[in-house]
Amino acid sequence: MRRLPIILLSLLAMACSSIDCPVNNIVSTQYVICDKDGAEMKLSDTLSILTRRMDDTITVLNRLVQKATFSLQISYSHPEDELFFVFYKGPVYTIDTVWIKKDDYPHFESVDCNAAFFHTLTGVRYTTHYIDSIVIKNTSVNYDVSTVHFHLYPKVSN
Repeated sequence: MRRLPIILLSLLAMACSSIDCPVNNIVSTQYVICDKDGAEMKLSDTLSILTRRMDDTITVLNRLVQKATFSLQISYSHPEDELFFVFYKGPVYTIDTVWIKKDDYPHFESVDCNAAFFHTLTGVRYTTHYIDSIVIKNTSVNYDVSTVHFHLYPKVSN
């Protein structure tokens, strides 16, 4: 009778799934700030990035100082994300709005893993107060954090 719980526990352990869920399951876009020649450069200004949520509230996603690269999560419920890039140098704020258009599609690994959405970037548009241009370098957004998706070219030289 004492062996019954051990046998049941062993059977239960064998019945569990052997599929490993990804450890890094954050889906985000990677940005590189570039000079006019396309070389990576650090901003001398402070950059804060905000976004508009579904309920029309604004939330801060990131605040960067002396950075050349950064990552941002994107939504899986909007066909287009609206981001506000706030550049601050001394007493002067410059704000550019960036709209990222994308297609979302569910990604399924296993019923044991959390649900995820991958994305295909289909377009980007932006205002040009501080930003000269933003170029899409890779359209596929998934778990790979080493893939650069955007090159951001500021107007000012730092």
